[in-house]
Amino acid sequence: MKAFTGSAVAALALMVAGCGGNDSAGNGAVADQNFQVEQVAAPNGGDWTQMVSETPQGGMLMGNPNARVKLVEFGSMTCSHCAAFAEEGAPNLIDKYVKSGQVSFEFRNFIRDPADLGAAILARCNGPAAFFPLTEQLFAAQEEWLGRAQSLSEAQQQQLQASAQPASAFAQALGLDQFVRARGVPAAKAQACLADQAQVQRLVQGTDSAGKEYQISGTPSFLINNKLAEASDWKALEPLLQAALR
Repeated sequence: MKAFTGSAVAALALMVAGCGGNDSAGNGAVADQNFQVEQVAAPNGGDWTQMVSETPQGGMLMGNPNARVKLVEFGSMTCSHCAAFAEEGAPNLIDKYVKSGQVSFEFRNFIRDPADLGAAILARCNGPAAFFPLTEQLFAAQEEWLGRAQSLSEAQQQQLQASAQPASAFAQALGLDQFVRARGVPAAKAQACLADQAQVQRLVQGTDSAGKEYQISGTPSFLINNKLAEASDWKALEPLLQAALR
């Protein structure tokens, strides 16, 4: 699914359409469930999974910035396959691999539509430390808040898309501002984040650049040490991580 770029706004249909990274059926490899990951001690007795920072590419990186294996996910907040990975793959990835210090995990928002953009902005609103918990919770509740889009009339859709700030308009219509307010993002701060056009442009331009550089055709898509992986789910991704660690 292509992302919208520049000032163009995707139709509501993008929000409820399917998605899938690189149309890959998987690489045929099977993960070794007995695979042992060597541990790298975090500084000052800390926990690598609690170390989160923003990268120059605009992603949010969890873990050891000098990890031997660098995993990047291009994910969309309105993509059901990304929500499935957040539920089924991310906990294993973080607990077994990122916590070891051998693998870092960077999430780069790949924007598909105005609701996706609004959710991405709000997930970032309280800074890097809050990004992954908010993103996880937005994915977990995706069916609920994105389902509200299907109840919007055509006239309402057109009105939201024609607004000066479509991402903000959709975020409010779908209750995303209230969702993050209940999780520690004050209403005034959420509105300021949604109105931040520099952030909007960074996210949209980052998506455009990633699509061109890595030929991203769908979400989730993954890079392992800056190479596009033949995987769009955890079952296909884990054996590739193990191979990179050997």
